[in-house]
Amino acid sequence: MYKNPLYQNNSSLRVVAYLLVVFSIFFWGITFVCTKHLLIYFSAFEILFIRFVLAYLFLWLLYPHGFKLSAKENLLVALAGLTGVTLYQFTENLALNLTSASNVSVIVSICPIFTALTAQLFLKEKHLTLHFFVGSALALLGVVLVSFNGSSHFNVSPKGDLLALTSAICWGFYSLFVTLISKKGYNIIVVTRKIFFYAIVWMLPLLVLGIFSSNPEGIAYVELSATANASRFASPLNWILLGFLGILASGMCFVAWNKASTVLGTVKISAGLYLIPVVTILFAAIFLKEKLTLMGSIGSLLTIIGLFVSSRNDSGT
Repeated sequence: MYKNPLYQNNSSLRVVAYLLVVFSIFFWGITFVCTKHLLIYFSAFEILFIRFVLAYLFLWLLYPHGFKLSAKENLLVALAGLTGVTLYQFTENLALNLTSASNVSVIVSICPIFTALTAQLFLKEKHLTLHFFVGSALALLGVVLVSFNGSSHFNVSPKGDLLALTSAICWGFYSLFVTLISKKGYNIIVVTRKIFFYAIVWMLPLLVLGIFSSNPEGIAYVELSATANASRFASPLNWILLGFLGILASGMCFVAWNKASTVLGTVKISAGLYLIPVVTILFAAIFLKEKLTLMGSIGSLLTIIGLFVSSRNDSGT
C-alpha cells in the first residue's frame, strides 16, 4: 500500500492514524445494533441508501469544496464506490438473508487476506509473508470462535456463503482503488465524498427496482405508502440510528479509515478488521446483556494475538 513518505518518520502522526483505525473499527463493530432495530421498519436497501445519502450530505457540509479529477481518477473513485460501498454492503446484506449471521461474519472477516492479495498481485507489494499467514490463521480462528460464541454451528449455505465471500473480495479491490487514489495526495474528505457520490449512483438501478417491487420482504424493496413512511420517519429513534449509521459509521469512519491508510498502508490497517466481531460481541455483552462464553473470550484473545503476529515481517521487526 502506498504510504506518503512525509509520514514515515512522523511518530505522532502514526499514533493518530492508529487511533483513527481504532475509532473506525469500534463504531463499525456496533453498527449491527442499529441495523437490527432499523430492519424492523426499513428494507436492507432502504437503510443502505439512506445511510450513504446522509453520509454524502454530511461530508459536503463538513467541507463544501471540491476539485476536478481526470477521467482515469474519476474511474478509480467510481470503482471504489462500486466495490467498497455498493457491492460490499449489498452483497453482505443479501448474504445475511440467505445464511446465518455467524457464517457471514466469519467469511467477511477474511477481507484482510484479499486486501493483501490485491496489493501483491496488482501493486507488486510483498505482503504474503510467513508471519502474515500464521497471524491471519490465528486471527481467523479467533473470529470463528467469537462469531459462534458457543451457541451456533457452521452450516454451509452455498448462495449466502458465496455472497459473503464476494463481499470480502469487493473490499480487497476497494482497498486497491483507495491505494491508487491515495497516491494523488487529494483531500481525504473530498475523495471519500466523491466515493459516496458514485456509490449512490451505482445504487440507482436498485432503487428503481425497489420502487416497482411489490414484495415488502424483498431486500431492495422501497416503501411508497405515505402512511407507512409518516409512521417510520416520525420516530426519533429511527432518525438517531440512521444518523449514527450515516454520519458517524459512514461519513466519519470512512474518512478516518482512508486517512489512516495513507499513513500506515491499507494492508496493515485492514488486519484490524478482524477485531470487528470482537468489538461486536463485547458491546453486546456490556450493553445488550448477551452472554459472553469462554469460547468467545478465547476467540477474542486469539484474534488479538493473530493481529500482532501478522503485522510483523519475516525479519522479526
